[in-house]
Amino acid sequence: MPDLPRQLTLDLPLDPRFGPEDFLVGPSNEAAYARIESWPHWPDPVLVLTGPSGSGKSHLAAVWAAQSGARTVGIAEVTGAAVPQLAEHPALVIEDADRRSGRDEAALFHLLNLARERGTSLVITGAGAVEGWGIATPDLRSRLRLAPTVAIAPPDEALLRAVLVKLFVDRQLVVDTSVVDALALRIDRSLGRARDVVAALDREGLARGRRITRPLALATLASLDDSAGEGGP
Repeated sequence: MPDLPRQLTLDLPLDPRFGPEDFLVGPSNEAAYARIESWPHWPDPVLVLTGPSGSGKSHLAAVWAAQSGARTVGIAEVTGAAVPQLAEHPALVIEDADRRSGRDEAALFHLLNLARERGTSLVITGAGAVEGWGIATPDLRSRLRLAPTVAIAPPDEALLRAVLVKLFVDRQLVVDTSVVDALALRIDRSLGRARDVVAALDREGLARGRRITRPLALATLASLDDSAGEGGP
C-alpha cells in the first residue's frame, strides 16, 4: 500500500524545557543533581560540572540558575571588560568552558579569583575532564583542577526510555511502548539525540498524516542516520 501524500508542515521549534520538574534523575546524573540541590551549602563556591554533549549539563545548570538566581553566560562572554560586571552577580553559570574558540583564559582566571574573594557561587560547565580542555594558563588550569568537580555520565537505558516518553508527552504525541523500546535500543545514549529524533518523528508524522508507529520510527531513524553519514544536519 503506497504512502499517503505528504502534507506541508510548519517546522515550529519546541523550546527545550529546562525546569526542575523536567529534569529526570537516574544513576548517571544523581550525584550531580544531589550536589546542585545542596546549594548553598557547598564546601567551595566554585563547582565544575562536566559530562559529554547531550548528557544534560545545560539543563542541570539551568535548574541551579533558577534556584540561585544565577546569570548564565557562554565562555566567549567572559572577557576582561566584562569581568567586573559579571563578578557583581551573587551567582553565575559559565557554559562550555571547554571550548577553546573565543576563550579568554586571563579573564576567566580573574573572574575565578573575584568569585572566591566575594563569595560568588559559580558553576562552570564543560565536556569531559578539565585536563582535556586544553587550558594553556598554568594558574587557571590549577584552579580548575582544585575546584570540586561532579560529572554526568551518558544516560542509562532506563533513563533514556523515560526521557523519550517525556519528550513524546511534551509534544502531545501518543505512541506505543514498542516505539520507545525500538528507539532506546538504537539511538546514541544522548539526551540531545533523543530530542532530535522525537522532533523528527513529530515532523514526519505530521507530514504523512499518520500516527507514529514502530516501522515509521525505524524508517525515520534510518533516514536521519543516512543524512548524518552524508554530512547532513
